[in-house]
Amino acid sequence: MPRNVPPPSTNRRSLRWRLLTLAPALMLLLFHSGCASPLNVIMTLGYLIGGPPSIEPDFDAQTKKSLSEKKKTTLVLCYAPTELKWDFESVDDELGRHVTHRLNQNHCKVIDPNAVHAWLDENPDWDRPQEIGAAFKVDYVVFVELSKFNLYEENSSNLFRGRSDVMVTVYEMDGEEGDVIYQKELASRFPIHAPISTAEMSAPQFRRTYISRLSDEVGRLFYEYYTADDVGSGMISGL
Repeated sequence: MPRNVPPPSTNRRSLRWRLLTLAPALMLLLFHSGCASPLNVIMTLGYLIGGPPSIEPDFDAQTKKSLSEKKKTTLVLCYAPTELKWDFESVDDELGRHVTHRLNQNHCKVIDPNAVHAWLDENPDWDRPQEIGAAFKVDYVVFVELSKFNLYEENSSNLFRGRSDVMVTVYEMDGEEGDVIYQKELASRFPIHAPISTAEMSAPQFRRTYISRLSDEVGRLFYEYYTADDVGSGMISGL
């Protein structure tokens, strides 16, 4: 997995420092413009010093556990039914790799997706996610099950809009067995506000873009994010 990408927290700290150096000038500008009340000044300074409010991962809130906890290892397993892969070959492998990468970027220790892929090739008759969890001796298995996946707007062949139904289940492993400790259903739609014309982007390009977006929707169940991260990107989904 790539290790040379600075974590989001580092980027935010750098941005916050730059904003802090500009805080006196900003406060002076607000006062002279007549736009600043004492409350507004306090709120603005608090935002600059503490940063924007973050959204707690749903998994952490529901289970009081965290995939990023030290000495905990997670395996991501993605499954798509055969009939779905007739139109979107290897979509399960692609999504699994993207989700693994997202978790790795957010300080979660995860099993290399190449090792997961090799195990699946050697064990085509697996029928329970706990089997692969036991094989790799992990603490958690994140099972991402795709039941619907499409790249086009409904009733259109010249407009892109990714649409997926996903069930995310987390198994906490205990030796050979594992218990379900978390489950979340996602109904994904991207872009939110308007579809993209096929004249603007090729199908492979949009597929990569949408799978990356979908992996972040899944990943946000397990790592904190900021609503401001999506401002201007058309990626606010309300999920």
